[in-house]
Amino acid sequence: MVATPFFEIYPNSNPIKREKRKKLLETPGFGTLFSDHMALVHWSEKKGWYKAQITARKSLSLDPASAVLHYAQEIFEGLKAYRSQDGRVLLFRPEQNAKRFAQSARRLSMPVLPEEIFLGAVTELVRVDSKWIPEGVDASLYLRPFMFASESFLGVRSAKKYIFCVIASPAGAYFSGGGELVTIWVEEHLSRAAPGGTGAVKCGGNYATSLEAQALAHEKGCDQVAFLDVIERRWVEELGGMNICFVLNSGILVTPPLGGTILPGITRSSILTLAAEAGMKVEERGYSFDEWQHDAADGRLQEVFACGTAAVVTSIGRVRHEKGEFVIGNGTVGSVAQELRQKLVDIQYGRANDSYGWMRVVNTPKLYL
Repeated sequence: MVATPFFEIYPNSNPIKREKRKKLLETPGFGTLFSDHMALVHWSEKKGWYKAQITARKSLSLDPASAVLHYAQEIFEGLKAYRSQDGRVLLFRPEQNAKRFAQSARRLSMPVLPEEIFLGAVTELVRVDSKWIPEGVDASLYLRPFMFASESFLGVRSAKKYIFCVIASPAGAYFSGGGELVTIWVEEHLSRAAPGGTGAVKCGGNYATSLEAQALAHEKGCDQVAFLDVIERRWVEELGGMNICFVLNSGILVTPPLGGTILPGITRSSILTLAAEAGMKVEERGYSFDEWQHDAADGRLQEVFACGTAAVVTSIGRVRHEKGEFVIGNGTVGSVAQELRQKLVDIQYGRANDSYGWMRVVNTPKLYL
């Protein structure tokens, strides 16, 4: 056992063998392969946060009456660790994930995890499992911190016991085929979030409500679904798991405004910063589906792209809806999306100067390599 300021580290006594791990990392996919360890912290009303560990990845035992199974007190985050060409292991803006995690906890009436514990859990897990970061273009170690109510009771109130956990998954491209260009289905009936709800926080329920529309999108031959606002069924909000940006031929980048129904994406925020630095005018404002169709038809709309932790930046080439479909620009990957994506990943992989202070270096002692 190795002690840290917050965590006791118990190395997995039966890790996956080196040769098997190397073979698995050749084609990691997304979200189906997992590293040897996980971070685990408990909370109770009486003890507060306690028993912080990095331990072997294992199943969690839950009572059938665990509150999360009945009242859905559950939140999560998503971020990545990268390996630079000079061998450093880097995290991208993890403190922003910690802050959003805290906001999500408040909205779901859960205990707020201190930022130092969130960062400690992520950092220590990456430190221990850095050998699970795959090599290759766009390869990374995807990290999934999450917390849920573990108290066994059936009364309707905030739980008095919670578990915080972080697992790690080697990742390749999010979309099959590399995700160079995707087709979007615009959903005009089913909704993802409403004012006063949980659209601005990262909880499983938001994604559950998007799955029927996502399945419909797949039936229509689309990769993702775009949602409209719940009141007027007019304003574009976000995709099932990503934010969306519109590039006009006047050099303006438009993205729907944060207003309680849209997740404040960390990739979104970073892209807006990079776009402004590149000389683009950034507008966070309402953009209607009618405007989207009209601008695409008359050539004013140059390109559209989605952005998020998993997919980074992905160009949208075709849009389908109940009355037909239309193409964005000339139906190819947009140059603005390409340039912004390249600037972002160059920072994330340590290939470009990080003038914003976004990256955090994780020291990886030989003990864990």
